Amino acid sequence: MTSLPTTEKEQLTDLICHFIRQRGIVIKEGITASDTFFPGIAIKNGELTIDREQLLYPGDLLHEAGHIAVAPPEERMKLNDNVTSERPGSEGEEMSVMLWTYAACLELDISPAVVFHAEGYKGDSQWIVEQYTARNYIGLPLLVWMGLAKDATVPGGFPTMLKWIRE
Repeated sequence: MTSLPTTEKEQLTDLICHFIRQRGIVIKEGITASDTFFPGIAIKNGELTIDREQLLYPGDLLHEAGHIAVAPPEERMKLNDNVTSERPGSEGEEMSVMLWTYAACLELDISPAVVFHAEGYKGDSQWIVEQYTARNYIGLPLLVWMGLAKDATVPGGFPTMLKWIRE
């Protein structure tokens, strides 16, 4: 994805922030360090801080919100910076986070390319979107186990979410 015009980027950022806040995840506006995992986004104590000046890709906000959403409630407020490096054994959550963000894109009626942009996902963004579009929902058993979604084969199943935040 190429850089968005400022107005479009701001509108998309506002839309995504509104969605995230509606799901109960706190977003604060402020200045972030230059060495955050995603430019312009920091996770501190389970809350997001967004620095609009440094933010490159608004969809990265959905990805980071997904980490907060799928974390066990007792660990959520302990999340900081690179959440998988600070929580050994949580690496598998990445698959559920990615699928959570895909469901969020569908809910928001925005292109999955907003999250799965060419500069992310180690060059596999297009492949990931192709898998999800083909209903190959990698990570779905985790979302089902977490109580966030039903299997895609049942009525009301994924990509419809039962809940957006793990309880």
